[in-house]
Amino acid sequence: MIRLGLIGFPLSHSLSPRLHTAAFKALGLDGEYKLYPVPPDDRDSLVGLSRRVRSGELLGLNITIPHKQTIIPMMDELTPTAQAIGAVNTIYAKDGKLIGHNTDAPGFLSDLYRSYPQTFVEKNALVMGAGGAARAVVYALLADGWKVTLAVRRTDVEQAGALIESMCPVAGDESLRSVLMEADTLSPLVAGIRLIVNATPLGMSPKVDDCPWPEDLSFPRVATIYDLVYNPRETLLLRRARAAGLCAASGIGMLVEQAALSFACWTEREAPREVMFGAVEA
Repeated sequence: MIRLGLIGFPLSHSLSPRLHTAAFKALGLDGEYKLYPVPPDDRDSLVGLSRRVRSGELLGLNITIPHKQTIIPMMDELTPTAQAIGAVNTIYAKDGKLIGHNTDAPGFLSDLYRSYPQTFVEKNALVMGAGGAARAVVYALLADGWKVTLAVRRTDVEQAGALIESMCPVAGDESLRSVLMEADTLSPLVAGIRLIVNATPLGMSPKVDDCPWPEDLSFPRVATIYDLVYNPRETLLLRRARAAGLCAASGIGMLVEQAALSFACWTEREAPREVMFGAVEA
């Protein structure tokens, strides 16, 4: 049997087991995908689960908030993508070594252009957040030729600085900067923004009344909103954006895309994306 899993905390709800179960059935594979809730400071559990992958007891694991960076020291190698991003969401064993990979970046970019197939003429993006998810989004956008502004809380300014420094090999001289996620600092920038990405957990269940966008700040007149949060399906951010007449998408598509790419890493089989999307819609 193929045994896979997802490490994260909290895990009040996740669609990942449903996605992978559907993929197993579609390909005629005998497999299971389990959730492993691991508190933020529980390093021993991370080490233990990593060892189970190394031993072959588990074929692989997905990693989610808040462990995408803390898991890195437990890896023997990082793929070039994971190395550039500085965050891991997929681990597997190869030739006795534990490999850390990141499928969030290609998963995000693939779903962005699937959701919005029109060409973005002006590639100016605002990414809210500076954690592991934000790193993947920023890397994907920079590699695709976007200029990116990070919007962060005062407590995350140092983290944003570290993210910007780590992205120097990918970013041009003026392709990446950070500002405070406050109305006064965002207001002068809003008119030129064409894509807003929420890469924070704000709005995620059970805190569904949270929203990263300042309440006293209007959205750009012409912009696309992409919220990585997928539980609930429609966040307060998405409701506010749609009420303002903007196109807005949740992170459901990215969830499927990154899951499909992880599935291929573990099984060396092409994931049945249509089946996985169907499992989400069901």
